[in-house]
Amino acid sequence: MSLRGRIALVAGATRGAGRGIAVELGAAGATVYVTGRTTRGHQSEYQRAETIEETAELVSAAGGTGIARQVDHLVPDQVEGLVAHIRAEQGRLDILVNDVWGGETLKEWDKPVWEHNLENGLRLLDLGVRTHLITAHFALPLLIARPGGLLVEVTDGTDEYNAGHYRINPFYDLAKVSVNRLGWAHAKDLAPHGATSVSITPGWLRSEMMLEAFGVTEETWRDATQRIPHFAISETPRFVGRAIAALAADPDRARWNGQSLSSGQLAKAYGFTDLDGSRPDAWRYVVEVQDAGKPADTTGYR
Repeated sequence: MSLRGRIALVAGATRGAGRGIAVELGAAGATVYVTGRTTRGHQSEYQRAETIEETAELVSAAGGTGIARQVDHLVPDQVEGLVAHIRAEQGRLDILVNDVWGGETLKEWDKPVWEHNLENGLRLLDLGVRTHLITAHFALPLLIARPGGLLVEVTDGTDEYNAGHYRINPFYDLAKVSVNRLGWAHAKDLAPHGATSVSITPGWLRSEMMLEAFGVTEETWRDATQRIPHFAISETPRFVGRAIAALAADPDRARWNGQSLSSGQLAKAYGFTDLDGSRPDAWRYVVEVQDAGKPADTTGYR
């Protein structure tokens, strides 16, 4: 999966899926601009330790070139400045990954709209959807300046799954369905320019925040299955990163244009595995095992 010479922007790469994606693009040889709000000198409201500088260093250590840029993707001037910087420094943009999120501390589980905190819900929509539109507005003209560009909208849940399932609360549900739809809508605009747009979802992600919530580390994550057995189907953030790297390296990637994809689906198509050598197919597992009320058993699903 060689991406040597390619220029990528991973918007929202401080931690989680964004960091895993950036590192795998770097491992394939790309130059990767990583953005976020938290730097070593400034924290966002998350008040967490992960920084964009760390992500950039991990990209470079993996074999690529990592470049950290502090950007709040809700501020159009900052996004416009970021793209102008990439244009001046590289003259091109080959891969845009729209991974900005920020709603972990804002969502309330199983709350109807009249019970959910309104300010938090609207903030979640701003962070999860408006950021993607602002970033696309400024970055896509550079992406389509030469044929072959790839836009990836990162969400939670495939279009098929989200269409038939109510996701947590109206704000979260709308945010994740909207990003699926953005991947489809952008495909209509990008195809005439020789570019490809898709939406991609990881499975049950072992992000830094998820591991902390379960009181485990990446080395001890299986201990969490004693409390939540279906966590056995979980995957590292690098798995969805490998999915995007494989897609970007595919000269025939336009065949996926407008589709809603998952990390497990692309692993089957391209033959890559997660860091432990397994190939988790989380969304098929969720439907056929977890939602079906069956005991946790990943046989045939990883």
